[in-house]
Amino acid sequence: MRLPIFATSLALLAASGSAALAGPAEDLARSRIDAIAGGDLAAVASAYAPAATLHWVGGPLDGSYSQSDKIREVWSKFFAAQGTQKAAIAATTEGANPKGGTVTVDVTFAGKNTVKVRYVLLYRDGKLVDEIWQVNPAATY
Repeated sequence: MRLPIFATSLALLAASGSAALAGPAEDLARSRIDAIAGGDLAAVASAYAPAATLHWVGGPLDGSYSQSDKIREVWSKFFAAQGTQKAAIAATTEGANPKGGTVTVDVTFAGKNTVKVRYVLLYRDGKLVDEIWQVNPAATY
């Protein structure tokens, strides 16, 4: 008689919040969002692989950046413009296989300005190799 209870418990666990079931790329993305919200430039910059690219789509920082000093400069400008801020994640999805993981996050950063973002992060070997920061002002999250 214990088998049905066990199976029911497993089904309930699987249906419960995804945070407990997050994969390594999603964990890295969530830590990154915390670092961004905290204005931690050292943590944000250290996550990149050597040949990483940041695509910032929309707003005053719009552009593609692939040199580490330029990427650092973009984040420095963002942190200065935002001041103290908080992040609120509306949705997160992760796709992963042994070659890498991609995480898509709908997140709002609230500081001096409210910035809604569709954030896409591609990780390989635990390092961020490509990221898209899509400013998404019409979002309803």
